[in-house]
Amino acid sequence: MLPPLAPADENLLLNYADPEARTAEVPTAKTLLALLANAEFHGVLPIMLRKLQECGDAHMPRDAGLQETLSDLRQKSTLITGQSMLLQYHGDRIMKALAADKIPARIVKGPVFARKLYRNVVDRPFTDIDILVEPARLNDANRVIAASGFRLCSGEVQSQDLQEFKWLEKENSSLLVELHGNLVHDSGMRRRLSLGFKELHAIDGDETDTPAALLTIAIVHASGGHKFHRLQLCVDVLQGVRALQTPDAEARLLEAARMTGIELELATVLDVTGRLFDAPRALELANRIRPDLGIRLARWLITRDTLLGVNSRDRMRSRLRRDAFRWVQRLAKPRPYRA
Repeated sequence: MLPPLAPADENLLLNYADPEARTAEVPTAKTLLALLANAEFHGVLPIMLRKLQECGDAHMPRDAGLQETLSDLRQKSTLITGQSMLLQYHGDRIMKALAADKIPARIVKGPVFARKLYRNVVDRPFTDIDILVEPARLNDANRVIAASGFRLCSGEVQSQDLQEFKWLEKENSSLLVELHGNLVHDSGMRRRLSLGFKELHAIDGDETDTPAALLTIAIVHASGGHKFHRLQLCVDVLQGVRALQTPDAEARLLEAARMTGIELELATVLDVTGRLFDAPRALELANRIRPDLGIRLARWLITRDTLLGVNSRDRMRSRLRRDAFRWVQRLAKPRPYRA
């Protein structure tokens, strides 16, 4: 369980988690240690460490225990950055092999988010490489990954159902590659929403990794795969909103939500992100989706406390709310879409 945070300290955590927010005043050593533990759990530690370094040692509390913890965390962060670079190398290698076999594919999430959504790439490390292909090419792509020195570590039957295959590098089992036929893995949800290679191509049009496509992926990643289990998911969404800089890009996002069936997810994720980080534009975009009963219920379930309580004393309440949200997703009726 994470060290508890008072409401004012939660605000500090959110400030440190926001890559572009001006850094607040550095708190006491005890509070800072609690914030560092929470930041590490929530996947936003690299952002916090960068901000603390920018503040300078002169503004840091003179505490030996804090300095030792910071030193350890900085070393760990450097190793994670190196791991991300190694993953990127293997991802590029597999993509070249897929291209040679004429298998259309794209890398999604981690390295793309880091490069496209964050000013400082090191703010967004990643622990795996996600590759998306058409469902009909999953078997072909799996053969290419196997020939690239990886072994399948997920069950064949379950992987086919989820359209997600997990591969570990044979010589280094810390290197994980996930092959997807759809970024929506829950088969019960896939009757209403879908985000695959075809849908992303339609969102991007003649371009690749457009802001609308990246934000759509971030929304599905936060709400469809991981159920808001850490703040990093909402930081990706926050950065995606900031990258959406034109009315045309906003219109493309809303059209993507209708086409892929993620209107409930968009309204929910943008609402909680806007409230967490005091981001009016995220709230305004969320409110462009006409709220029905499912959206109103989802917003009631997924709140600031739900996100920040994932591994706190209120973790059971957070878990129940996030599980209930999954059932809202499964039971929600598809909205009609006219192309």
